[in-house]
Amino acid sequence: MEMRKHPEIGFRIAQNNIDLAPISEYILTHHERWDGKGYPRGLRGDEIPILARILAVADAYDAMTNERVYRKAMSSEAAASEILRGAGTQFDPRVVRLFVEQVLGISLDTVEQ
Repeated sequence: MEMRKHPEIGFRIAQNNIDLAPISEYILTHHERWDGKGYPRGLRGDEIPILARILAVADAYDAMTNERVYRKAMSSEAAASEILRGAGTQFDPRVVRLFVEQVLGISLDTVEQ
């Protein structure tokens, strides 16, 4: 499966499941980017549903902090730093700040950006 197709495939699967249908739009749009360079629709900024913006940050953090066959897992601090670098381009900067400070409990003053 081509990587860029998975949001649309997930959307179709969710649409056909009574429990997942309410969140299908967020599944579809979780790879949209704050700067409009994401996929599948090229949405930007506040055009992206807030829950999809939250999901994008959580998904990126999960991908970075869990081991993959092609790389080792990053530390929480390294992942936070990487996500902060994507604030304003890849991710909603407000969501990033809240995620790093409130969810991870990491002060922005201590993270290398």
